[in-house]
Amino acid sequence: MSIVDRQSAFSGTREVTERLRFDVGRLEDYMRQHVPGFAGPIVVSQFKGGQSNPTYLAETPLRRYVLRRKPPGKLLPSAHAVDREHRIISALHAQNFPVPEPILYCADESVTGTAFFVMAYVEGRVFWEPQIPASTPEERAQVYDAMNATIARLHSFDPATIGLGDYGRGENYVARQVDRWSKQYRASQTSKIEEMERLIAWLPAHLPPPQPPRVVHGDYRLDNMILAPSEPKVLAVLDWELSTLGDPLADFSYHLMTWHMPPSDAGTGSLLGFDLAALGIPGLEPYVDTYVARTGLDPRPHLPVYFAYNFFRLAAILQGIAGRVRDGTATSAYAAAKGAQVQPLAVRAWEFAVKAGA
Repeated sequence: MSIVDRQSAFSGTREVTERLRFDVGRLEDYMRQHVPGFAGPIVVSQFKGGQSNPTYLAETPLRRYVLRRKPPGKLLPSAHAVDREHRIISALHAQNFPVPEPILYCADESVTGTAFFVMAYVEGRVFWEPQIPASTPEERAQVYDAMNATIARLHSFDPATIGLGDYGRGENYVARQVDRWSKQYRASQTSKIEEMERLIAWLPAHLPPPQPPRVVHGDYRLDNMILAPSEPKVLAVLDWELSTLGDPLADFSYHLMTWHMPPSDAGTGSLLGFDLAALGIPGLEPYVDTYVARTGLDPRPHLPVYFAYNFFRLAAILQGIAGRVRDGTATSAYAAAKGAQVQPLAVRAWEFAVKAGA
């Protein structure tokens, strides 16, 4: 997929697909009852991005809202937890952390067919390509510094202090994630991938040392945030579906995968093959050094293990998408291509496992 294709393929909205439609009148009635100052009518369209939980733009004459809901159909256990997304953005919004303003959560499935939450629409820019083709070296450097500062701030919160002390178990996060994604991979497996078998066997006995539990995003990357229209400022971090309490270094090193990502036609951004110095984008090492200086947390001694774990985890997540294609519940036009990426990611994960001594 070319640069232009990727930016245009995932930007903006489209007509709601047949399988993901719901009764807009019911939503209008519900919001009229529960949202102060709400006035219809609502016009609903579907964001092209939003791989896992279908995401909609709900426009009224006075205001724009964003609605995220569980997809209909057969779902993996514990996936698509929109109630947790609403809870965490509520807690972080109260700390002036850059997230959209939460409006309401609705567990009543009679309104849209599945549980959903509504948040404010944030006007700004989403960069789907990590090399930010239309930008300048100066702005790219500032965007990457803002992105680094934002995840450093997230990892600086004491979860209990911001009302998220019970948001997850926190301890033994990587061990539990390896166990969880091994099971999720098995639940959605469509073919045998030798590297995944090796990783499932090797990872549990070769985990990095535990870290103090922090709020972790779980999918922190450039295209999951909205930047201000005309300055390199992060206005909103999006897509908190995988958030929990856990190892901040696992979260940060997931974010670092962009520097090592195998290029693909599935829409996963990669910095491989680019002249980062010419672009103004920091190399991996100075980017990590900046995070360490901001947080005092240091992934450097254990990066190969963290990369092996994170590439394995992403492969398992994408296998889940492949499983949804098989089951007919995938929400993205690019879901099938995501499934084709599982093996290259597993190969890359095993390469890092070998670097870590496997």
